[in-house]
Amino acid sequence: MKVAIGQINPTVGDLVGNANKIIEYVENAKTKGAELIVFPELSVIGYPPKDLLYNPDFLHHVEIVLNDIVNKIHDIYAIIGVVTTTGDGFLRNSAVLVRDGRIVDKADKTLLPNYDVFDESRYFIPSNNIHCINIKGLKVGVSICEDIWNDKDFWERPRYNIDVTEELVKEDPAFFINISASPYNYKKYELRSHMISKIAEKYHKPIIYVNQVGGNDELLFDGSSFVVNAKGDITVQAGSFKEDFMVFDIENLDNGECINVNEDISWIYNALVMGIKDYTAKTGFKKVAIGLSGGIDSAVTCCLAVEALGKENVLGVSMPSRYSSEGSKSDARILAENLGIEFRTYPIEDVFKAYLKVFNGDGEPLKDLAEENIQARIRGNYLMFLSNRENRLVLTTGNKSELAMGYCTLYGDMAGGLAVISDVPKTMVYELARYINRDRQIIPESTLTKPPSAELRPDQKDVDSLPPYEILDVILKAYIEDEKSIDEIVSMGYSEDLVRDIMKKVNRAEYKRRQAAPGLKVTTKAFGIGRRMPIAQRWL
Repeated sequence: MKVAIGQINPTVGDLVGNANKIIEYVENAKTKGAELIVFPELSVIGYPPKDLLYNPDFLHHVEIVLNDIVNKIHDIYAIIGVVTTTGDGFLRNSAVLVRDGRIVDKADKTLLPNYDVFDESRYFIPSNNIHCINIKGLKVGVSICEDIWNDKDFWERPRYNIDVTEELVKEDPAFFINISASPYNYKKYELRSHMISKIAEKYHKPIIYVNQVGGNDELLFDGSSFVVNAKGDITVQAGSFKEDFMVFDIENLDNGECINVNEDISWIYNALVMGIKDYTAKTGFKKVAIGLSGGIDSAVTCCLAVEALGKENVLGVSMPSRYSSEGSKSDARILAENLGIEFRTYPIEDVFKAYLKVFNGDGEPLKDLAEENIQARIRGNYLMFLSNRENRLVLTTGNKSELAMGYCTLYGDMAGGLAVISDVPKTMVYELARYINRDRQIIPESTLTKPPSAELRPDQKDVDSLPPYEILDVILKAYIEDEKSIDEIVSMGYSEDLVRDIMKKVNRAEYKRRQAAPGLKVTTKAFGIGRRMPIAQRWL
């Protein structure tokens, strides 16, 4: 059987657009001689649809669009992810098998994740009808995303009592298909592919894995669909962070070369580029504005934006104050020249003086935190003015380390529409910068080598307020992503006072993060989606 993979990038709620894309891929599969085409989880509506699933009008139009899709599919089988409604009005996350203008069978999702970024039990009811479907006389075990993530031999502590694959194998399927909308984080592909390879090897059955690609709000989906043969070797591999279409013969999987893919920093780079591109396109923006301070964070953000949107759609804005060094101003200008973007300079000194006059009268400036932060807030206002006047999305430039510690200014450097690197630790920002400069120097070398500074007071350095990032990022990862206890982190070689101080600052900055722009998730635990912490609390 010739099978096609339809790795598409659906837009949440764009039912007609998603349907047209599905039909386009179906017709292409037919011209390539495919007998079956497989699409990702919830491909008709996009994932995650969130509370759109509570809207009766939305659900009604899903039914209309699905019927239209079904009526247009002839002379080929198609497996399509969609929400379906039970007779008593409950929703299921389903994979429908379509052929010749009708739905001939379907598989409903059994395991509904309700952890991290997932909230599926809020919307769907689980299926207890686990069965293989028939395609051209072959039994095929079809499952949906989480259904395949519960193998008791792979996981030390499975989350669920049911192993869907184990139940399907009782019917002796010819092969398995898993349709997914599996969000990306760094090293997720390696985990995912290793797990599925082990399952294929365990049951001696090929597995077709088809994943959604694209950015939907904070979540990024890498695609990276693949097929493993009965020995667990990956012999078909789709692209990552882009739509893809592939046709292969399910009977000839042993004849292909074994494919090995290793993730490196380029995956983070490509994920963020895709995230910017999709967030702007799906929210209707074409142009962005970025405050260029001459520092590493704004430089990396700007480079990512240029790669995503083209240099003609990116505006770099320098907003120097009395504390901005000549080197920083020069670095911002050189970066803009190297990228070929529009670059403007709007000094903030006159506005800053006006604030000092209002709040200090004829007295000397106090040079306190309020005066430091008002500089960031003036800059935020400048950028939002440009956003309103020129219809540009403002990209904020704060990294995960700063956001964790509250080393950022509400309504200042946090102002904007998308926080591009808010899930990228500072040390990883430097890795991205070196990757960007891999072929030629785009980010000035001085930007990479000078000590990080907010430049809001004379001779300010980040290390005046924070531990060195090489230490801070390790502790933050242990606390936020790995959820280690104080004692566990201390046992890694850090003082208890330092660990407690960092944890306290993380907890106390939650009110800031609650007001931050949405950020693109690239680690296992991002602020915002997937991490729900109270603001008013007294733990630590």
